[in-house]
Amino acid sequence: MSDALDRALLREDLAYHQARVLLLVTAVAGAAGHNGKLDGLTKLAKLDFLLRYPALASTVLDPLSPRDERLALAPEELAAPTEVEAPMTRYRYGPWDDRYYAIIGALVGRGLLRYAKGRRGSVALIPTPQGKRLAADLANTEAWESVTERCEAVAEASANMTGNMLKDLIYERLADLMDRPHREVIQ
Repeated sequence: MSDALDRALLREDLAYHQARVLLLVTAVAGAAGHNGKLDGLTKLAKLDFLLRYPALASTVLDPLSPRDERLALAPEELAAPTEVEAPMTRYRYGPWDDRYYAIIGALVGRGLLRYAKGRRGSVALIPTPQGKRLAADLANTEAWESVTERCEAVAEASANMTGNMLKDLIYERLADLMDRPHREVIQ
């Protein structure tokens, strides 16, 4: 591949992840039980894991039914819940994606998210008015409608939960999946 094509594919990949994270932060900030923000990178990573592996979300989040229409689970997703488009890696504190720093920095830099004070010194993320408008525009497209609905389902079902609570539930309820070396892809 040429360098130009490599750069174009990287930009497209980062744009996809930025859009998904913006939709997730906006859904969480707008859902009851989250104090108008997504509190901490641990919480972001765990909720993003449940968004990217939607067939596992109801296993971790009790209020979420696998039959919830907002998850829009296809039979193949239920049959192979870890075969996803954008897999994550197993890290010290559970599922992680090394792109988060670049994604969040780009969203903050573009004025779509802003940093806020989180619990116990952590950083929280809040969508800006411009970010909310873009998220609403994305939600009204066929390409992002189902992702938006999944974000809303995960946000609602995780109300009043911290990132550590989510991490603990993932380790407890998906123990076989998390029993792997650090940096190994979760598939």
